[in-house]
Amino acid sequence: MSTREAISRREFIRWAVAAPAALSVADEFLPRLAYAIQDAVKEYPIIWLQASTCSGCSVSVINTIHPSIKNVILEQVLPGHQLVLSYHGTLMAATGSLSVETARSTAQKFKKKYVLVVEGAIPTAQSGGYGVIGEENGHPVTMLQWVDSLGKEAMAVLTVGTCAAYGGLPASAPNPSGCKGVSEVFADLGIKTPVINIPGCPCHPDWFIGTVAKILLYGMPQPKELDEYGRLKLFFGRSVHNRCINRDYLDEGIFATTFGEEGCLLELGCKGPFTNADCPIRLWNGSVSWCINAGAPCIGCTEKGFPDAHSPIYQRR
Repeated sequence: MSTREAISRREFIRWAVAAPAALSVADEFLPRLAYAIQDAVKEYPIIWLQASTCSGCSVSVINTIHPSIKNVILEQVLPGHQLVLSYHGTLMAATGSLSVETARSTAQKFKKKYVLVVEGAIPTAQSGGYGVIGEENGHPVTMLQWVDSLGKEAMAVLTVGTCAAYGGLPASAPNPSGCKGVSEVFADLGIKTPVINIPGCPCHPDWFIGTVAKILLYGMPQPKELDEYGRLKLFFGRSVHNRCINRDYLDEGIFATTFGEEGCLLELGCKGPFTNADCPIRLWNGSVSWCINAGAPCIGCTEKGFPDAHSPIYQRR
């Protein structure tokens, strides 16, 4: 069977719904899934705005395996293809004014038809003067202005990583730049565009690809599909603690008191009981391992308030 063989929409939807919950997918189907999502994404340009970020979430998403980010997005910027990833300050070849003009022209041409992806927190102090991207008419354009102009004209906004979702590390005390998450900024500016938060430090690539696929197949999630922090329950509906490999140790009252000991890591600061994410079954680095498998406690990086609300990291809360 050719990997470019067409599949029906019904078949694709059935597999797409099953894939997030499955631990493995038949090898012969994976290329077909990649092409199916690729075909769906073609219709929706993506403007990826990087604000106060370390770019770690971009690096994480690039590590997507099935389907690869190359299949879903990057192949679409080749000559002769309809653009999907229209703007990404790090990944695109263009620089300077040519780069930022691409974001502006895409927003104008595809008004209410593009997806805005925001990575990193938004500086708001001193009218956003702590962070700028490019210029317009000889004047610097702040990240706050970009979020304002692009956000209100987008079809939907995806925040990638905890910094964009809730402020994260840039918003930790003393936060002189006044960094905030996108939803908080939207509330301040009165922007009503729907926002889906995909937190994590960094965001897991599956969470991003899964969210994009869901929007393209079914439209924006219904309120019942999101939790109180704007996250898809599909990925963030249960606590890390609920499915932790060390859960038996807790039930038996066995706690590690130093790193390397066997036992539940609660006394070493594990934040799993109040952290919602499917890391125990999702795994990281190509489904190889995750924090607790490596002997480190969960630090609660998907939760609002991280890191300040969870500090000291290695002490029981």
